[in-house]
Amino acid sequence: MQIVDRRLNPKAKSLGNRQRFLRRAKAEIREAIKDSLKSRKVAETEGAEKVTIRSKSLREPAFSLGRNSGQHDYVLPGNEEYKVGDEIPKPQGGAGGRGSQGSADGEGQDEFTFTLTKEEFLDLFFDDLKLPNLIKVKLKDLKAPKLARAGYTSDGPPARLNRTRTMRKSLGRRMALRRPSEAEIDQLEAELAAAEAESPADAARVAELKKRLEYKQRLRRTIAYIDPIDLAYNRFERVPKPTTQAVMFCLMDASASMTEPLKDLAKRFFMLLHVFLMRYYREVHIVFIRHTSTAAEVDEETFFRGTETGGTVISTALDEMLKIVRDRYSPADWNIYAAQASDGDNFHDDMPRCLELLDDEILTVCQYFAYIETAHGERFNDSVETPVWHGYSDIAGRQRNFAMRRVAAPEDIYPVFHELFSASGVAA
Repeated sequence: MQIVDRRLNPKAKSLGNRQRFLRRAKAEIREAIKDSLKSRKVAETEGAEKVTIRSKSLREPAFSLGRNSGQHDYVLPGNEEYKVGDEIPKPQGGAGGRGSQGSADGEGQDEFTFTLTKEEFLDLFFDDLKLPNLIKVKLKDLKAPKLARAGYTSDGPPARLNRTRTMRKSLGRRMALRRPSEAEIDQLEAELAAAEAESPADAARVAELKKRLEYKQRLRRTIAYIDPIDLAYNRFERVPKPTTQAVMFCLMDASASMTEPLKDLAKRFFMLLHVFLMRYYREVHIVFIRHTSTAAEVDEETFFRGTETGGTVISTALDEMLKIVRDRYSPADWNIYAAQASDGDNFHDDMPRCLELLDDEILTVCQYFAYIETAHGERFNDSVETPVWHGYSDIAGRQRNFAMRRVAAPEDIYPVFHELFSASGVAA
């Protein structure tokens, strides 16, 4: 089957040509998107993006005659100085013509800037990322009734009247019953008027025409233009259809050691994960849990902007997450994801409780749990282990749906996210 899309494209542009261009310049565009993310907030990834690539990427291969063989004729209008056979010297100092200024080293590339739509940007942004393979077999389906087309019916509300099918049935019935048209009636009336105007008038012909006209008019009045049997209404039925849904838990340390820059790093990762999940699930809920020595579910504004003091007890956040899962998000119906952000501080006495909760309860119901440690300065290296990093390292080696990484600057967010969800690096 071949489908030809004749819909008008925005701004009189060819959508097919645009898609071919994006495929041809895909590698260049992907690199340009990565560069643009260094200066762009992750929270803005759902918008359009202006991308600049080298014009060299737009060139297409073509056949041409060799320049070192054959004869070439040129027409140089306005020549008053040279004759046939003269050798034209090369201009000195680059003063041979007009053009844009070249680069200092003699090499340069013109640039081509265009705007990607939201859908094109996200397609390229997540092109080589996917959910881990181990999660694909665990996706839960929630059967929800949805309206589906179920043919046609002879009665229904006016809003569901199928005009095209109704008129098609009406036309077929009128043709089968040979209902006379307006043109046929007008033609008989004209013939009758002409016959009556003749001198002397043909009485037999006039009588025949009157009889035929009366029959046609009676037949037209008897056979309706639209009959109740012609009406066709669109019929819908509620059928259960699977709809995938997910909930994303955002857990963050809100103690005084988590400064605003560290919270901003965590926010960028949370937002990137949310946009990524939205591409795989029909519905994504977000639950924000912040903690110090106690934990509570809060709204987004309080999650990132609220100020609290106190120590750090991570197990309180894990307990709160399990409580919410039991109350509102059954693992049988929801795909559960969790992302935890912390600077790595926690009471040493609390770490055994955290590891027990993760091993025995949380990771058994989670599709994926990502721990992001926000660090800066001398703490951003694997040789310096925080209490949380040291405790979680053992789980990361044993559990396939648990991952942990460190970030120290906004430009580290996308590489870390790419490493966590790379299509070539996830567990099989």
